[in-house]
Amino acid sequence: MKKIVILFSVVLLFSCNKKKHSYQDIDKTPSFAYQPQQAKDLMEKHCYTCHSPTADEVEGRVAPPFVAIKARYIDKEGYNKAEFIKAVSEFVANPTDDNALLYGAVRKFGVMPKQAFPDSATVKIAAFMYDYKVEAPVWFKEHWQGHGNNDWEQSGKEFFAVAKEKTFADIGLEYAFGTQKVLGKNLMGTIQKKGTIEAMAFCNIQAIPLTDSMSVKYNATIKRVSDKNRNPNNKANAEELIYIAQFKKDLAANKEPKPVIVEKGDKVHFYYPIPTNAMCLQCHGTSENIKPEVQMKIKGLYPHDLATGYSENEVRGMWSIVFDKK
Repeated sequence: MKKIVILFSVVLLFSCNKKKHSYQDIDKTPSFAYQPQQAKDLMEKHCYTCHSPTADEVEGRVAPPFVAIKARYIDKEGYNKAEFIKAVSEFVANPTDDNALLYGAVRKFGVMPKQAFPDSATVKIAAFMYDYKVEAPVWFKEHWQGHGNNDWEQSGKEFFAVAKEKTFADIGLEYAFGTQKVLGKNLMGTIQKKGTIEAMAFCNIQAIPLTDSMSVKYNATIKRVSDKNRNPNNKANAEELIYIAQFKKDLAANKEPKPVIVEKGDKVHFYYPIPTNAMCLQCHGTSENIKPEVQMKIKGLYPHDLATGYSENEVRGMWSIVFDKK
């Protein structure tokens, strides 16, 4: 089975093979304004499940950290800002083996599943990566210099976040994405090493306990719910169904989803969508996406399963999180 792991850009970086870029008639960097903090938030929200800068160099790593993208394409290959934004945008829009520049890393990690990003998100993330230094794992500099890149220092300006008081939406997103990183890292690591069948077994046994462990960590009640649930414990209630329906409308219109916050007494109820990408379709797609042996596994584990028939960039469910106002 071909390995499928989320990679953000033409990031397939740990190969020593070198392939020069040759863009023709490249446009100049678009003149657009972006807020660096917003771009950084988008990067962490949409990409850090796989590209975490804190994951171990060997165990638990399912995609290169973003500093590796910069080291290869900006610092070594010399891409200017326009070229870098173009390369990132084009690969994210159509992530294939043919569009990848470093084939050795394709063999190592696989190609990212195609997924939809909100309008201009990819451009903003790429611009931020070019303009500012991104967080680097402690092992990366030594690793990169070991490939003959002596005296390497990451390009870009230092980014200094402006301190602000967290809103309830900020807190809810922190809990949702923190849990998503734990689940995503384990799930995609299992797919990469053992295949989709074993990933199904992982979800069946470990997904809810891992989510519960994050509830304990954050002192919150964290659930993933759906209108088309696989596990009966993930069935959305009447109120949750209303928000899922609204998120579906927003995603269909390619709008950046906004968290829904409902205050009830001393509690905050937080809701945020979970969209599908190409990798999800291995277990949640149609008969064209789900292999026969995987279909048999689903029926064995979940005889009353409803969670199939999805296409890319659809709302598969949502985060439903409750925490104290304090």
